[in-house]
Amino acid sequence: MDSVTIVRIIAGIIFLVVFFAMIPPYWMIFKKAGFSPWLSLLMYVPLANMIVLYVVGFSNWKTLSTSQTLPPGTFTPRA
Repeated sequence: MDSVTIVRIIAGIIFLVVFFAMIPPYWMIFKKAGFSPWLSLLMYVPLANMIVLYVVGFSNWKTLSTSQTLPPGTFTPRA
């Protein structure tokens, strides 16, 4: 094997690690926000990832109700 092949193999392994490491954080964010966790797969689609992030970021998250108590010092924005 020459050095170019070794570099390609290492780059491929790094790509796969990063590729699969991106899914769990987005999966949990979408799940906690009350959206389908499968939206995390759209993070790999150009332009769709920006649209999904804006929709999730600026929507009302359904996970915290007003009856739940928050820990002291937690910031609660007023709508």
